[in-house]
Amino acid sequence: MYLADSRSTKAAVVPDTRPGRRPAAVPGTVLALGAVSLITDISSEMITAVLPLYVVAGLGLSPLGFGLLDGINNGVGALVRLAGGHLADRGGRRHKIVAGIGYGLSAVCKPLLLLAHTLPVISAVLAADRTGKGLRTAPRDAMISLAAEPEHRGRAFGVHRAMDTTGALLGPLVAFAVLRATVDGYDAVFAVSGCIAAVGVLVLVLFVPRHITSAGAVRLPESHSSPAGAARPPESHSGPADAVRPPEPARPPALRDSIGLLRRPELRRLTVCAALLGLTTVSDSFLYLLLQREGDLPAHLFPLLPLGTAAVFLLLAVPLGALADRVSRRRLFLAGHGVLLLGYGLVLSPWHGVPAVVAVLVLHGAFYAATDGVLAAATAGVVPAEHQGAGQALVSTGQALARFTCSLAFGAAWSLWGGQTALAVTAAALAVSAVVASFVLRPANEVPA
Repeated sequence: MYLADSRSTKAAVVPDTRPGRRPAAVPGTVLALGAVSLITDISSEMITAVLPLYVVAGLGLSPLGFGLLDGINNGVGALVRLAGGHLADRGGRRHKIVAGIGYGLSAVCKPLLLLAHTLPVISAVLAADRTGKGLRTAPRDAMISLAAEPEHRGRAFGVHRAMDTTGALLGPLVAFAVLRATVDGYDAVFAVSGCIAAVGVLVLVLFVPRHITSAGAVRLPESHSSPAGAARPPESHSGPADAVRPPEPARPPALRDSIGLLRRPELRRLTVCAALLGLTTVSDSFLYLLLQREGDLPAHLFPLLPLGTAAVFLLLAVPLGALADRVSRRRLFLAGHGVLLLGYGLVLSPWHGVPAVVAVLVLHGAFYAATDGVLAAATAGVVPAEHQGAGQALVSTGQALARFTCSLAFGAAWSLWGGQTALAVTAAALAVSAVVASFVLRPANEVPA
């Protein structure tokens, strides 16, 4: 690790062509961002682990009311993702600034849950928290895309998601420990979560570079000049190669340029399929509530359910990310939804008990490992470097808005028909969506890029 802003940022950039020089598959910038995500996810997953039980059992909200809250988690963040990606690109790739605002806003919201005891107040706090998440997601993924070599983007995103998921694995454990050790458990969880989120913001400020350039670049002093074709890097330089300031773009991209990225057929297909499949992806919280009820698990074990998903995600994120670099990322993305469909089938089957719960969590974690970072890597390969923030935001916004719609619809269906029937309808819709998406993506034969 290194202090991100402890060096001069005025530099020219040339390709690193030194003999025998191989860029790292996972640059330091990616590891630094992974550390930020790990810490932040501990904080976020502490809240996620207890929120369903808190609002349903503690505050007495109906499944429809919880569906509204869960929809806010997905929908509000989605509405600002495009703005976050566009602002980061428009500022001359100042992705760290926009991401820092997002992380800071989420950190402030965690302790505010101590004051939230009604649906409107909880909704407002969650909306602000998801606004922070929406602002930071696209700039963060853009920084990973720019820092990593194109042929290693799947692995880079896999490493980041593995570190992120380590936080998701630790978060429920911390929440479980706090609930068991304190009398007023929920308030203690919210307070500890806020403190941890503040640490994540501090790590971002200190260790993530302010400016990211394309991977494989080194910096030259401004006073150094070389003949064309004979550019020679200095004997030594401070900071990693991916942590130098890029040339400022001639004209900051306008919002219409960001939206206009959808004219690219490859990006348009990815966005449409991500949204279509998102419409039939049940929220994690609803899935855990179904598992807890069908498996007759004690309430105090509920925060541990996300651990199964997180553990499998952690184990498979890197190998599946590397696999995506060698085969079609789009096909792996579709295969992940097939795995999720198997998980829904197990929930609907007569097989119950702890073994069934474990099997569903394994499939759920494999689904995320095959889709989350893989989709971001596929997106990075079809948009130019100066529009990485907006490109990532377009795809993730479409997916998040679709999941927001699914949360609202699933909560209403659960209230009307019951959880099992609602899941059966969703599973059938997912099967149809996967078939349609396979045809939509078929014309594009992806080459890892």
